[in-house]
Amino acid sequence: MASAELNKIISFFKVLSDESRLRIVGALSSSERSVDELADLLGLKAPTVSHHLARLKEISLVKMRSSGTTHVYSLNFDELRASSKQFLAMDTMAAIGDEVANDAWERKILKDFFDGEKLKEIPASRKKREVILRFLADRFAFDVKYPEKEVSAIIGRHHADFATLRRELIGARLMERQAGVYWRVASS
Repeated sequence: MASAELNKIISFFKVLSDESRLRIVGALSSSERSVDELADLLGLKAPTVSHHLARLKEISLVKMRSSGTTHVYSLNFDELRASSKQFLAMDTMAAIGDEVANDAWERKILKDFFDGEKLKEIPASRKKREVILRFLADRFAFDVKYPEKEVSAIIGRHHADFATLRRELIGARLMERQAGVYWRVASS
């Protein structure tokens, strides 16, 4: 699952995890209302209601229209249905579960192969080695060019065979090099 999609799901549930916002959604489910009407109905101050409505607008669950000088809010039923269908679908939940399992597996690999900051050995397994290489690549900023000596020193803090790991980072396309200068690239 792409991190942008996961962030959208998290935002949706964070916004709806607040009791006042849920009560506003409930109040808007029966009819459109102004901030003052919602404040009176829910026993909240108008600025508080406005804040909650802004959060609901961020995820497109409420719509606003002007009626003279008053803003009137309504529930966006189409967005609520679409978000519920998408975010609560079994495929979505399974993808989140897979991501959690993958993160746990990667943490286990790092724990197994590292003693503190020192890499005990370079894994023979390609999948395990990729986890280690991503960890090492994260030691480098994306917008910086590094001379080979500095790359060797950074990797050398973690393992003595920095030359092999340098080549592996290039082979895994996590870094690129030209004329003794290295830089981090986005993994595909």
